Amino acid sequence: MKPAKACLPALAASLGLLVASMCFGAQDKARSYKYHWDPLVYAELTKAPAKARARCNPLEKDPDAVAAGRNLFEQHCTECHGEFAEGGRKGPSLLVSQIHDAEPGALFWLLTNGVVWRGMPVWSKLPEPQRWQLVRYLKSLGVAEETPQAPLAAGPASASPTAPLSPRR
Repeated sequence: MKPAKACLPALAASLGLLVASMCFGAQDKARSYKYHWDPLVYAELTKAPAKARARCNPLEKDPDAVAAGRNLFEQHCTECHGEFAEGGRKGPSLLVSQIHDAEPGALFWLLTNGVVWRGMPVWSKLPEPQRWQLVRYLKSLGVAEETPQAPLAAGPASASPTAPLSPRR
């Protein structure tokens, strides 16, 4: 039994290192997208042709489109953009005014054509109604209250900055 007791300190140290690496890894994962909150990331929306921007979402008044878009987002988009569209390791936040204020047709065009050089896949094989459901879901999301680039106001209110808003459900 003496050899087993001799291994306990090494086992405890290994377990401690494992826990520490998991904690630090979770912190790194939160906002490591290198273009997070960079306005140039959203410049691709301005490249949508006028004809594409002018398209209206045929599902704009469909009461089920937001929920269906949320399901599609969970299946196809959370890996890059995060569970609540807050941004992740591979994709930027979608809780920004550039997305919220974009024409539905421009968002549809971006989903259809992707931004391959930035890692955004082409979703043209996704049926058109499903792409419009995604657009409807994205337009239903709010905009985060503050961006990391914005200076915090002086005073007690700045002591605890607010986190980005969760999307409406």
